[in-house]
Amino acid sequence: MNTINRVDGDRGRRRRLELILSAVLTVLIFLASVATAQVGTITIGGGNVTLNITTGAAGSQPVADVDATRTLRYWRKAAIAKVTVRSTCPTQAFTLKVLATGVVRGVAAPEVTLTDGMLAVDFITSIPSAAGWTSSTITLQYTASATFAQGNSAELGNDVHTVTYTLQVQ
Repeated sequence: MNTINRVDGDRGRRRRLELILSAVLTVLIFLASVATAQVGTITIGGGNVTLNITTGAAGSQPVADVDATRTLRYWRKAAIAKVTVRSTCPTQAFTLKVLATGVVRGVAAPEVTLTDGMLAVDFITSIPSAAGWTSSTITLQYTASATFAQGNSAELGNDVHTVTYTLQVQ
């Protein structure tokens, strides 16, 4: 089974995202609710979700599955801020991407491919410090995919991603 699991870690500053892929390629996301960032608070909403990668036409790759029901909420800071994202997955064999949609306060980056050992990448930038708002909620769109050439978790084992979102002064 493909499982994406997010839990609090490192004193609430981390979100843990576990991706476990199998021959059936099912993805399950467990989301924790609150993490304290370097300069503020980030919350993840939406509960658990299951993604299934089970279809594909003959002679083509399996069809990726997308979940766009999770949310990320961040609060206004005293200075212009940004949210970064990074991932670790020591035995990564498959593809996991995340995209911020519905961004009103700040500027969303293009879809980020989460790879093992990646450095923090800007996810939402130019979050204003101006009065008139206190928090903003965006949608997190996760895409799990695999190719036939990548194999499956029955042969290669599971991917376990630890994804960290950080709110910091820009």
